[in-house]
Amino acid sequence: MKSYRKELWFDIKSRRGFINITTSVNQCLLDSGIKEGLCLVNAMHITASVFINDDESGLHHDFEVWLEKLAPEKPYSQYKHNSFEDNADAHLKRTIMGREVVVAVTNGKFDFGPWEQIFYGEFDGNRRKRVLIKIIGE
Repeated sequence: MKSYRKELWFDIKSRRGFINITTSVNQCLLDSGIKEGLCLVNAMHITASVFINDDESGLHHDFEVWLEKLAPEKPYSQYKHNSFEDNADAHLKRTIMGREVVVAVTNGKFDFGPWEQIFYGEFDGNRRKRVLIKIIGE
């Protein structure tokens, strides 16, 4: 069995944002030479997420609005965690959106359903963060 590992780094210049990383992850699959296996993509920070969904701007706006209703950023005083930091909402948003995705690889391609894309979600930006890509198989 072969194994491939790579880190992608991001520096989102705002508190929140979504980036389609499908092309970068696909390049890792090509670089790995693996034709049959599994690809793990996970956020290496507790206030960031990796998820699969449609690359549609209206949907991304809806995510932002929905997440802000569930875990509003302000007032900071509403969260006990914020006695040390101001990012409790980012921790909650990450929990909702998920830490990682695993995608099957068949014949050297991802087994995606229609419209599926891989996204990095940032909920407490303005600093460098990374995503781990680990591909195993033959």
